[in-house]
Amino acid sequence: MKTNKSYSKRLRVTRKGKIVARVPGHNHFNAKESGTGRIRRRRATAFHAALDNTAKSRFLPR
Repeated sequence: MKTNKSYSKRLRVTRKGKIVARVPGHNHFNAKESGTGRIRRRRATAFHAALDNTAKSRFLPR
């Protein structure tokens, strides 16, 4: 099964092995967003993969 490249580009593995995801929705249309909303989206969030191994292999690069 192929890896979903569009989603795997949003993920990154830290030195300790955690998977961190980029917060979506901060590329454009940010003028109407509140300041705290923009700041909140700058930080990457933890990726909780409650998926089975076949689904993980779709989303995570090898």
